[in-house]
Amino acid sequence: MRVLRFVIMLIGLLLLTSAFSAEKFPNRPIKLVVGFAAGGGTDTVARIMCEWLASHIGQPCLVENRAGSGGMIAAQEVINSPPDGYTIMFVAPNNVIGNSLYKNLPFVFLRDSTPVAGLMRLTNVMLVPPSLGVTTVAEFIALAKARPGELHYASSGNGTSVHMSAELFKLMTHLNMVHVPYRGAAPAYPDLLAGRVHVLFDNIPGAVGFVKAGKLRALAVTAAARSAALPDVPTIAETVPGYEASVFYGVSAPKSTPPEVMEILNKAFTAALSDPNIQKRITELGGVPLPMTPTKFGRLLIDESDKWAQVVKSAGISVE
Repeated sequence: MRVLRFVIMLIGLLLLTSAFSAEKFPNRPIKLVVGFAAGGGTDTVARIMCEWLASHIGQPCLVENRAGSGGMIAAQEVINSPPDGYTIMFVAPNNVIGNSLYKNLPFVFLRDSTPVAGLMRLTNVMLVPPSLGVTTVAEFIALAKARPGELHYASSGNGTSVHMSAELFKLMTHLNMVHVPYRGAAPAYPDLLAGRVHVLFDNIPGAVGFVKAGKLRALAVTAAARSAALPDVPTIAETVPGYEASVFYGVSAPKSTPPEVMEILNKAFTAALSDPNIQKRITELGGVPLPMTPTKFGRLLIDESDKWAQVVKSAGISVE
């Protein structure tokens, strides 16, 4: 009986502690970890969301850029952090692509993290420097076939949607191009602008400014439908039937983060997405708000993982 009473008291104490922690959350700064260099699309959106959170939850929200290995360094940092909601992860397709692409990761993203909320749905954009001399996807394909192995495509790192959009394009058009990975999309732009690399399939938030300024040429968007932010830019599928590579952004936390804390975070991000000012900024960046419960966002992560695993297998690519 003494053992039973002790167990009951212990359970009660743990429940009380959990409730007290959730009630006080957040009582110190929240860190949102981004897996790429500052200045890219993921970083831009993360800072918009952090700015809103800081002004509405009574605590600072800090963006930490941990670039490298296609976002896997950032993912490992968050997964290994205390599951208390104070270190959370900015999630994009690279997070679910990583486990099928990298051979020796010390974690499994879907197993070792917890989905918090969806943020936005968006497209990538196929960008080339005007100096390349092509104005359509068909012209680019013809040039690449005439110069096999000579054209270089940049990416924001191995296993990112930027990388995999190009790989899917190569697979479906039977092109031979050389991959040049960077530590995020932003560091790739100087080389793209100078023509040292020839094409980049970047997230639209990072691309739209260069296109509207006339510094880079948008040949097409990767999603199934045209983007309201670049309405005159066709889809790749209009030239390569069946091609589609849409992108999502969201937030995850370490496994075992308390449900009460998850609920607070999800409500905060969902509230941000219903704010007209945030909706306007997302639209200007070429995205669509993607409010989701943790369960629905988790389902999206599983579906995207399955989809891109097939591309990785078909393309026959892997990273040590």
